[in-house]
Amino acid sequence: MKGAIETRHRPFLSPTLLFAPVFVVVYLTHWTLLRLPYYWDEGSYYIPAAWDFYRLGTLIPVTTMRNAHPPLPSILLAGWWKLTGFHPYSTRLLMCLVTTAALLAVFRLAELLLDSAPAALAATLLTALYPVWFAQSTLAHADMFAAAFTLWGFVFYANRTGWTRTSHAPPVANAIQAALLFALAALAKETAVVIPAALFLLELWLAFYPERPDTSVYAASQGALGAKQVSGIRLAAMAFPAVPLAAWYGYHRLATGFTFGNPEFLRYNASANLSPLRVTLSLWHRLSHFTIHMLLFVPVLLACAVLLARTDEAERRQVPFLTRGATRFLLVVLLAQWLAFSVLGGALLTRYLLPAYPLVLILCVAAWRSRMRTWPALAALSAAAFAIGCQVAPPYAFTPEDNLSYRDMIVVHQHAIHQLQQRFSGATVLTAWPVAADLQRPELGYVTHPVPTVAVENFSAEQVAKAAAPRHTYTLALVFSTKYDPPPGGLDLLGGRRTYDSLYYDYHRDLRPQEIAQVLGGTVVWQEERKGEWAALVQVPAR
Repeated sequence: MKGAIETRHRPFLSPTLLFAPVFVVVYLTHWTLLRLPYYWDEGSYYIPAAWDFYRLGTLIPVTTMRNAHPPLPSILLAGWWKLTGFHPYSTRLLMCLVTTAALLAVFRLAELLLDSAPAALAATLLTALYPVWFAQSTLAHADMFAAAFTLWGFVFYANRTGWTRTSHAPPVANAIQAALLFALAALAKETAVVIPAALFLLELWLAFYPERPDTSVYAASQGALGAKQVSGIRLAAMAFPAVPLAAWYGYHRLATGFTFGNPEFLRYNASANLSPLRVTLSLWHRLSHFTIHMLLFVPVLLACAVLLARTDEAERRQVPFLTRGATRFLLVVLLAQWLAFSVLGGALLTRYLLPAYPLVLILCVAAWRSRMRTWPALAALSAAAFAIGCQVAPPYAFTPEDNLSYRDMIVVHQHAIHQLQQRFSGATVLTAWPVAADLQRPELGYVTHPVPTVAVENFSAEQVAKAAAPRHTYTLALVFSTKYDPPPGGLDLLGGRRTYDSLYYDYHRDLRPQEIAQVLGGTVVWQEERKGEWAALVQVPAR
């Protein structure tokens, strides 16, 4: 018995030794993105919030919206800027480090569950190449911070007897480490608390219907504690992450009078999302994000095919799929994220699901290995599909930050702003978010001094008509695509989607530059388009 406990599973490849080479790969594969100015939600909240903490030491932003997001990303960004200086390259370098830590957690988790270094490397490579993950790897959103802490929390939570085949880890120490990591994840992004909440329910279920690995190793691995005491500790550990998050909200309420941010933010991201029809539609959208979005259908369909294919016993690989406990754990986490993020978040952004994608890919690799000796070929096919997906837009509407389309958006905005400064210095500019923030905040990397702006919500026919009022104060309009529309013949993943998306997800159609110029009574003096992302300058005569 003693010998069994002392031969604990050691990693095939140490994450410590892997950190440097993985970081180099992440850095080099994102080389062309590291000096881009800030994008979308980076510029509208995360960078200004961290900038305020960096300069003023305030955890609650003063120069951008107060939406009660927890402060850990601001603290980490500001601390990093103190060491390296404040500029986009420094920020993106930090995100490469965070992404590296997250990928090492994927590797360690996959190694524990799959008991195979090659399979773990395959799952990690596929995660790194998945377009949504690849695009988010250098963007300073809270989601990658939260994903890194969450995935390391999974490593300690899932490293338990009966869930992995060779590991007999101390349950109390692992539960405490998982609790601390999940708490840090919740302080990076409040919605990360969904995962320990789901695991709390799983532990509650296991308390009433315990697993019964009737082995001496299991009994000895509990140490001096019995099964009920260990179960109680795990329940307390999964409840703990809510405590520091609640403390943050208490502090926020005392400082601002609002618990969960300003009422409009709360309405958009939570209370307005409770319509039964919207929830139903969101469940469909989220299911597509988990299974088919950005070519994820390639590994998922391959996994389904090999599991459903009839295979002679002589040809079937004698490699087990996953342990029952590990499978249950993965499915509970995926189910919790599917349900929670079909309600939380007005925009249904895929980056909210960053911790889920590695779990889906681990399940796929497990399925391949259980049936095929040539499973690396399926991994290679999936990796090739993901590499294509990073560069090529899908034939349906999507968010540019789901692949490298966001780079094209940044570049056309840079070029438009450069033209504006070179040819129309001193003009008051009609534009929409996020370019309005880009023009007003030099720290975002687009301008050297603030440019006066007049803002509209978007460039739909309704908003452009309002901007064409007889008494206006602008002489130039910087217009751009605020929504990606697929070319004619594109797919509609939900029949009548645009009607529903207009109602629930802020869908609209932007007018094209010539149409906007006609409504405003102006002239298009410059325009550019890159892979569906466009921007233009419209000169408007003074009135």
